[in-house]
Order: sequence, then structure tokens, then C-alpha cells
Amino acid sequence: PEGAGAGAGPQRARGRLGAPSSGTRAPGTPWARFSAWLECVCVVTFDLELGQALEVRGPRKSSICYLSFPDSHSGCLGDTQFSFRIRQCGGQRRPGHAGEKRSDTGAPTSLQREPAHYFGYVYFRQVKDSSVKRGYFQKSLVLLSRLPFVRLFQALLGLVAPEFFDKLAPCLEAVCNEIDQWPVPAPGQTLSLPVMGVVLQVHIPSRADTPEPGPPEQSSHEVGPPPLPQPCPILGCFRSVLAHVQLLWELMLLGEPLLVLAPSPAVSSEMVLALTSCLRPLKFCCDYRPYFTIHDSEFKEFTTRTQAPPNVVLGVTNPFFIKTLQHWPHILRVGEPKMSGDLPKQVKLKKPSRLKTLDTKPGLYTAYTAHLHRDKTLLRRLLKGLQKKRPSDVQTAVLRRHLLELTQSFIIPLEHYMASLMPLQKGIVPWKTPPQIRPFRQDDFLRSLEHTGPQLTCVLKGDWLGLYRRFFKSPHFDGWYRQRHREMTQKLEALHLEAICEANIEIWMKDKSEVEVVDLILKLRERLVRAQGHQLPVKEATLKRARLYIDTAIGSLPKDLQAVLCPP
Repeated sequence: PEGAGAGAGPQRARGRLGAPSSGTRAPGTPWARFSAWLECVCVVTFDLELGQALEVRGPRKSSICYLSFPDSHSGCLGDTQFSFRIRQCGGQRRPGHAGEKRSDTGAPTSLQREPAHYFGYVYFRQVKDSSVKRGYFQKSLVLLSRLPFVRLFQALLGLVAPEFFDKLAPCLEAVCNEIDQWPVPAPGQTLSLPVMGVVLQVHIPSRADTPEPGPPEQSSHEVGPPPLPQPCPILGCFRSVLAHVQLLWELMLLGEPLLVLAPSPAVSSEMVLALTSCLRPLKFCCDYRPYFTIHDSEFKEFTTRTQAPPNVVLGVTNPFFIKTLQHWPHILRVGEPKMSGDLPKQVKLKKPSRLKTLDTKPGLYTAYTAHLHRDKTLLRRLLKGLQKKRPSDVQTAVLRRHLLELTQSFIIPLEHYMASLMPLQKGIVPWKTPPQIRPFRQDDFLRSLEHTGPQLTCVLKGDWLGLYRRFFKSPHFDGWYRQRHREMTQKLEALHLEAICEANIEIWMKDKSEVEVVDLILKLRERLVRAQGHQLPVKEATLKRARLYIDTAIGSLPKDLQAVLCPP
């Protein structure tokens, strides 16, 4: 295997955690609160005869085994934390309960749970151990979740994993029981999460909190050992590529395929997560894999040459990928962080033809030419801050603010044009089908940029029109448009429902047939169901009025029809 040595492939599971066990729960009692946070807990060990073996079972066993260990090129000694993301197998999807759906409704798009992927959060330990045949203790503790709460779960692992490696399974069983007592995650709330004598204070942002949501923050009331230090902020990941941040932002915006080759899973996963967060508050709609190996089930799909490279950001540590994916248009090779005097050594922009399959030097290998001019003032400010050893969180805030303003300057004209496609409210009348949202015409939008373009909010010069034209072909435009169109359709339905509830239903029913009255009842019921499921932005007073209208309409019908519509 690609893991830390030779041996056989992943082995059959030998145990299970993250689900009810005999003696722990009453039969048939669901672990709903545990499942709101985690899918399962996995333990992967390396055995000289067996290879990677999954001690505690979960979905996608083979992929989890290989992704839970640094490959043999990383040489990670001691403790390492990193993350991965895998596609869920077909036929195994667990339907989300109502609490999960409600929590996603108010959450920023970047923090909503994944419907078709799992996140894996890994704590790997490799230390010398004379009692082991190979001479090394090699084990990983993995948390599998649909939630992209990277910092929270890494802090949780920092508490649990060291204790587990000393005390093994009984410790995990206790932790799983504690997690099952946690409240369900809810946007806009600050939650107290007790675990192993420490209370993690976690704030989960809501859409209303900030224009640029970040991952959940946590602190701890120390009743025991504190969590491990937080992962590097975005500036830590981008130290060696500051000169190319805007070019990388454009590649992310356009959904371009990008291979990130790093010296370790930790550097790989942090870089990929930093890149995909560049577009906030715009949702990242492409696939991304913070850490990926040649044993993943999608390996053939991502490396095929029979079609164009997929829209994916792929983080790897095995140099074999340079040869396999040399047809990809963009490859970022990052080394171990190095300082040149007081400044991080910046990777160079290189043509793909200079890519060497065996000894690839750090650099951004691409033929792409940026549409926007580089912000030299920002670069000087960040490099000067590094020279003066300005606090990392201050530097990160500067870079985050720049990327946020860049994204907002790009998106605001699209938002304005999209809003102009909404029908006027005076055209929404109670007893007629509401008017349709007008189609998005790219040429009309491009013409509107002369007066409402990004130049109003952004000082950067360049080919904005060309960038928009390429954006229209990307998955991010499709994802943004679908989301906005869905929200506008829901708003239109809500306005139509309000118009009906403000009208006089009894006057309307006077000359209507039974079929028309029944049709209105069914439509109102359907709107009520959607509104109660938080799919329509409707006030509670409107919902009460709609229920009253339904009762009034049913009461006007013959008894036999009433019995059909309101069975006992």
C-alpha cells in the first residue's frame, strides 16, 4: 500500500464505534445527537503483516484506511493532523432528520453539511516502539462527519487522540457517549460542548452574523488539558504564494482543475482548504480533496486522459501524480516552509513545459494569464508585515478582507442584475399564477457593467469582461445562479401566498366550482408544508391566515368532499 511501508491492503473491520452498542443504549434508541455531529469514529493501525487495518468500522473502509495514513514519501514522525474528503457510496445515504435540515437553512453556504461527501479528520501518531515488530507505533484516530467544521474537530482530536493512544477503546466509548449529549448544532448559537473534562465553547455562525463567515470558533474552559494549537490560518498556507494569490483566486473562481503537490498531508490539506475558502461568501461548487492517494476509488476518474481534467482541487503528497497528471493545466508544487532572510521564499510562476516528472521544484506551473492586474500594494503590505513579525491573525485578517472585497466586487453586479429579473410586486395578484422570473441574458448583463460594474467598488484594473465570460462557463456560475433562482422563486411564492391571504376568500368562492375550491385547498396546503419546512420566507401571521382560509374553503364544500379532505 501507499501507507508507511509495504504490506497487504486494508483488512476487515474488527469492531465498531459511533453507533449504539449493547449495554450502552436501550434497543431501538437512535443516537440522534451523536449523528448530528459525526457519522462514526474510526481507528486505523498499521500492521507489518496486514498493512492498514481498520479497527473501528465505518463507511468506505478501503478509502478511509489509505487516507488515514501519510504515504511513504511524507516521512511524518510524531503527531500529525490533517483532513480528507471522500464521496459517499451510492445506496448508503442516511436521510437527514428535521433538525439537520433546519440547521442548514440558516447556516452560511460554506458551513452547511455535505449531502454526498464525508469529511475525515485525522490524528496520526508514528513513534518508535521496541515492542512492535516493525519498531514503530503507527495508528490514526479518524472522525468522519458531514460537517466542514475543521478547527472544531481538529481541536476535539487534539484532546481525545493522545488520551486514546494511551488508554485505547474505553476512552473512545466514553467520548462517544459525551458527544451524544451535545446539543444539535444550530447557526447563530454559542454551544458548550463538554468532553474529557474540558468544555469547548463553539460559536456556529449564521448567515446574519457576518458577510464573510469563517469556520466555527472555539475556546476552552480548562478543567483538563487544553486543545492543541489551532491549524495555520490562511496566511500560513499562502506565505510562499503571496505573489500569486490573485491568480489562484481567479483559478478557484473559474473552477479550474488544480493539483497541489505538498510535502505532507498536513500541508496538502491546509493548502487545499485555504484555496477553496478564497471565494467566501460565494459557495465553492467544485469537487475538492484536501488529501488524495493513488488507492482512492476516484483515482481512475481523476487521472483519465480520454476527457478534459475534472473541476477538482486535488491535494497529494506522492510525486507519482506529477507524471500521471502532467496533462492538467495547473500544478502547484509547495515545499516545506522556508524563510529567505525575514521573508518566506516565494514560489515562481513557471510554464507547464518546465515541469519535470521526477525532480519538480516548488512553483506554480500554468500557462494561465490573470485577467486582473496584481495588487502590488497588498503584496508590499503583507511582506512588510512578515518582516516586522506582525501577528499572524492580523495578517490573515488583511488577506481575508482583500479576498472578500475582491469576491464581493465581482458578485455584486451579478446580484444587482439578477434582482432586476424579479417581477414587480404589483404584478402578483391573488387568484392568478404568479409571473415568471425573466431569463438571465449574458449579453445584457455585460452591457450593464459599464454603469454598475466592479470598478465601482474595486480599484483593480484588468479584463473584467473576459473574467465574467469565463465565469459563465464555470460550475460556480451555475451553482450561484441555481441558488439565487431558487431563492427568488421561493420569494415569489411567498409574496403570492401573502396576496391570497390578504384577499377576501369568501367573495372569490361565490362563483367558483368545487373543483376550483379543492384545487386552492391543495395548493395552500402544499405552500404551508413548504413554509413549515423553512423553504418559504413567510411570516407566522400569514401562515395562520392560510390555515384559516383552508378551513373556510373546506367548510364551503359538501360533506362527502369534506370527509375526503379531512379524514377522521
